[in-house]
Amino acid sequence: MSKVNDAQLKQLIEAAIFVADGPLSTDKMRATILSEFDVSTRQLNKALNELELDYAPRGIQLVKVASGYRFQSNSGLAQILSRLWQETVPKYSRAMLETLSLIAYKQPITRGEIEDIRGVAVSSHIIKSLSERQWIKVIGRKEVPGRPALFATTQTFLDYFALSSLSELPSADLFNESLDAAEAAALSPSIDNNDDENNTGTLH
Repeated sequence: MSKVNDAQLKQLIEAAIFVADGPLSTDKMRATILSEFDVSTRQLNKALNELELDYAPRGIQLVKVASGYRFQSNSGLAQILSRLWQETVPKYSRAMLETLSLIAYKQPITRGEIEDIRGVAVSSHIIKSLSERQWIKVIGRKEVPGRPALFATTQTFLDYFALSSLSELPSADLFNESLDAAEAAALSPSIDNNDDENNTGTLH
């Protein structure tokens, strides 16, 4: 295998993440752009860490999400950058956000359990909308009469909210405090270079 120095490795990784059509994992890097090079895990992690630091003070940042690494705009610039697009950013009802938060924090959970906690019925439209966005999925059936579906969040959900794992979710109290603000205004995610839906990416 060929050798690659640290500077060349950083350039290669930077370019690959920039042109990739989605987050790029280290496994995929090794199977594609690095397949002909002898790169140790330490060398790869060092290059990624240095790139994160290089971009930290800039308008564009390198972040790690569940599916891998991607470039996205600094979250503090999201509201201003959203003026570049004329399309209306989707607004999410409080009912949808509460349903999503319960699935995120209580998963796996059934529709009936969500309704018991919220005290109201969960509309089929909410479940359909969250499923169509690929934020939730059915992961099984609960072994009770009727065998209701068990819902959980997806990797797409983690990617959208710039999380690498569920352990990075804010506390439930902090999340619930944000629901009132989110109900009155659209969520304003950061813009990542790979997102082709409304040009939006993460929520902070």
